[in-house]
Amino acid sequence: QVQVVESGGGSVQAGGSLRLACTISGVKFDDYAMGWFRQAPGKEREGVACISWSGGSTKYADSVKGRFTISRENPKNMMYLQMDSLEPEDTAMYYCAAGRIPAVITNNWERYDFEYGMNNWGKGTLVTVST
Repeated sequence: QVQVVESGGGSVQAGGSLRLACTISGVKFDDYAMGWFRQAPGKEREGVACISWSGGSTKYADSVKGRFTISRENPKNMMYLQMDSLEPEDTAMYYCAAGRIPAVITNNWERYDFEYGMNNWGKGTLVTVST
């Protein structure tokens, strides 16, 4: 059974930074592509960033490009989302997700929705950005 666990949420002022972390257990970590999603109050869940099993392919939402960086350390079974220049609009519950998504997909991620193949989800961590 795949377990996905996020950490690192919190409260920060606009312009500040936070780093979210995610790990999965019960499976071989580097078999899984992973991603971050968020859901703000009253809004639909949206994809933020995703990363292939090797880390060689990434995809970002336009709203976070240049501000957020997704990365992973497979030997440590950890994946991260570095969030810089945070804005109040980034306030949301952030979810980590994982899926066994083959390279033929991750090498062409622009053709697929963020949620494609992401079938294991964490419970979320809250990020609050104040003015």
